Amino acid sequence: MLRLSFLILALLPACQQDQTVSGFAAPGQTWVLQELDGAPFAARATLVFPEAGKIAGQAPCNRYSGTQKAPYPWFETGPIVATEMACPDLDKEVRFFQALENMSLVEVSGNTLILSNDKGDQMVFAADPG
Repeated sequence: MLRLSFLILALLPACQQDQTVSGFAAPGQTWVLQELDGAPFAARATLVFPEAGKIAGQAPCNRYSGTQKAPYPWFETGPIVATEMACPDLDKEVRFFQALENMSLVEVSGNTLILSNDKGDQMVFAADPG
């Protein structure tokens, strides 16, 4: 009986599904920001869930990565690290990162991903077809 218990405990992590948003979104899917707080976002910004507990993407100026370990439907980023290149859309990038860090809920429905919080802020992403 003791051997069976060890076998079950050894296999348990392999059976656990990723409970973060990366376990609910299509693997490797790139999400493109369409709207920020109800207004069209005038620059390109993407969000990818490359593996369990991780986020990455391209902000208007810089590539970024970070952590996201809250179980679905919750969303909470850890520290976000980005390259440091300047560009004309730096003000949009600051808005993007501030919004991303303030989101607390996520919903994935087909080709749409919505990040929101209890203040009514919202980021609407569409699946990048290509």
